[in-house]
Amino acid sequence: MNRFIYTLLLYLSLPIAILKLIAKERKSPFRKAKLKNQLGFVTKTSGKVIWVHCVSVGEFNAARPLIDQILDIYPEHKLAITTTTITGAEAVRNHYQDRVIHYFFPFDLPFIVGPFVNKINPVACILLETEIWPNLINNLNKKAIPVMLINARLSERSLNKYQKFSSKLVQKTINQLTLIGSQNDPSSERFLSLGALPDKVVTVGNLKFDSNEKDNPNTTQSLQQMIGQRRVVVFASTREGEEKKIIQSYVNLKDKFDALLIIVPRHPQRFDEVFNLIVDSGLKVKRRSDGLGCDESIQVLLGDSMGELLSYYSVCDIAFIGGSLIDTGGQNMLEAAAASKPILFGPSVFNFEKIAQLFLEKDAAIQVGDADDLMKTISDLLLDDTKRQKLGENAKNSFEKNRGAVDRLMKLIIPNIS
Repeated sequence: MNRFIYTLLLYLSLPIAILKLIAKERKSPFRKAKLKNQLGFVTKTSGKVIWVHCVSVGEFNAARPLIDQILDIYPEHKLAITTTTITGAEAVRNHYQDRVIHYFFPFDLPFIVGPFVNKINPVACILLETEIWPNLINNLNKKAIPVMLINARLSERSLNKYQKFSSKLVQKTINQLTLIGSQNDPSSERFLSLGALPDKVVTVGNLKFDSNEKDNPNTTQSLQQMIGQRRVVVFASTREGEEKKIIQSYVNLKDKFDALLIIVPRHPQRFDEVFNLIVDSGLKVKRRSDGLGCDESIQVLLGDSMGELLSYYSVCDIAFIGGSLIDTGGQNMLEAAAASKPILFGPSVFNFEKIAQLFLEKDAAIQVGDADDLMKTISDLLLDDTKRQKLGENAKNSFEKNRGAVDRLMKLIIPNIS
């Protein structure tokens, strides 16, 4: 696939993308702003601007230590942060208030990214993880604006897709980047396999190890009061199809373990769906948003709240990381590790393969084969305090020993900011 075909396909899909956005975000107060920004309508920004793009909350949280350093080192610059999701926008605005400018990320079409870039006029652009957008990067490159892909990761699956469908376009695009700061050596090797020039690719480590994010003590206290002294198993960032497996496996247990299950779906729009799924299973459930206590008869608490995942980890005895029982590649497990919790995940962790491998090698996590294996492992761990404590300690130690990516990245970023 070349740039012409890529762009043509995006033009053809644009009406569908707009209709989906309107339908999906129809109740959100950010809907109009998101649509305007994604079509390239933003306010002209004066002065020197550094642009950082984070898709959603996870990428933003990972980037926060880096963003903090940029704000400290470049107080005379303005910082524009773009996100794709509304939850990401809320996280940016709640954390930084008016210290940064927020926009939603534009559709990757020339007639959209051109005016968008002209209005922001950044001195540098920093993209996170997998954000390879050919038309945007080409536009910035033509204007001699440095573009850095940081905390970059590339799974074997993504590599195969790029090589099969768009290797020439991707090769040209990644070589228009000023820097590819990858999370690990396998990702660096895959970028090189796509044709990236060796002098552009540097392994710097994973920003998520440098997170200093803490739970909100008031939220944690409120949650603890809600659940009482019961033991807790958190199923964090679960995906569609995964909750059904977890619930069914728990229902089928002959000897149910004595613990409260907290299920926290990754996507807020699925809260009602998952609640109904739990009700239909016959299990007794409460919503976190109700704010009511969970007596001993309540079997499941639905985590239908935003920004409280760290508090869920704080009160739990065991943390299962979602997106891993189905083929979506898993979710970030470092927040649970930072909280010294025993970590469980399923077979699908290709998005976090090196972290998963590290934790398994350090006896800091357990990988299960399916939902039934997950329930058996949980049951065994709840009976073994020593094993749970050791897993949590090993997870915390592994987390601490792999910090330092922010400092390494800043040494590479600073020469590219004017």
